[in-house]
Amino acid sequence: MRALTVSPGVPDSLRLEEDWPEPAPEEGAILVEALAVGICGTDEEIVQGQYGAAPSGQDRLVLGHESLGRVLDDPTGTFRVGDLVSGVVRHPDPVPCVSCAADEWDMCRNGRYTEHGIKELHGFARERWRVHPTFAVGLDPVLAPVGMLLEPTSVVAKAWDHIERISARTAWKPQIALVTGAGPIGLLAALLATQRGLTVHVLDRNKTGPKPELVRTLGATYHTVPVGELDFEPDVVVECTGAPTVVLDAMCKVGPTGIVCLTGVSSGGRTIDFDAGALNRSLVLENNVVFGSVNANRRHWDLAADALARADQSWLESLITRRVPMSDFSSAYQHSGTDIKVILDLTA
Repeated sequence: MRALTVSPGVPDSLRLEEDWPEPAPEEGAILVEALAVGICGTDEEIVQGQYGAAPSGQDRLVLGHESLGRVLDDPTGTFRVGDLVSGVVRHPDPVPCVSCAADEWDMCRNGRYTEHGIKELHGFARERWRVHPTFAVGLDPVLAPVGMLLEPTSVVAKAWDHIERISARTAWKPQIALVTGAGPIGLLAALLATQRGLTVHVLDRNKTGPKPELVRTLGATYHTVPVGELDFEPDVVVECTGAPTVVLDAMCKVGPTGIVCLTGVSSGGRTIDFDAGALNRSLVLENNVVFGSVNANRRHWDLAADALARADQSWLESLITRRVPMSDFSSAYQHSGTDIKVILDLTA
């Protein structure tokens, strides 16, 4: 069967294998026909040789962690043939640590977790894959065109879940949410904010292209000014850029008892002249919370599947700016300035 693989750590080693082995039974009882995978910055970094690890004893890694497939066989009876499924990316470490033992592998404490298409587990960019029932998430049939968005949606479902858990510390009813960054994660974070009935603002530097209209269609307000120039104080900020100045500005801008969730990953290596003492004073005196969030556990995947099923399906489809056939795989990993989400069609 066909599969897209790289040699982790080797730049430009991406290639289409025409005779990749069928998935081994130990990978999971459920056999799935791959329909599509979404592509994100992590995939691009792996292709560039910056990241990634092949399974033990192997030198190639199958890419793809944003999956969508259709069940071909399930002897466990969990799914029926033809059901849509997505595979959970992260698996718990073998020890396991206290978090992994509680099925919260997104909070793994020792770093020995594995991840499909990223770290020591083959990904979903192959014509067929297998998955254990615990790591197979069923999707509403209405999500057939967009189900590969489940993985990024699980990331923001976790972010909102943790925001709400933190907010339970006091009698606090947030009204205004600010999302910084209008990439796929930012737009999906805004979607989940609107589903919670919040007044939503999205900030991004793009003044043209599809992003402003996508935000307005949600019923949210789009901004292109710096965070510090906004004329309101948000109760919640979901930061999705990882840009150091935006991160710091978000911490300074959030209102009293506010919560800032950081989901963007900074590249590092940049120094900013900043009054850390003033920020500390503000955070302490206003009872603010700043926390980081990455990945998701099974509960968040289920929350994400529900959120996507309740969303406007035409809006979700608008997030996908390119669908690339597997035969033209190399172009899918070449990001253009107008792309929001690129999808690799594994059936073409």
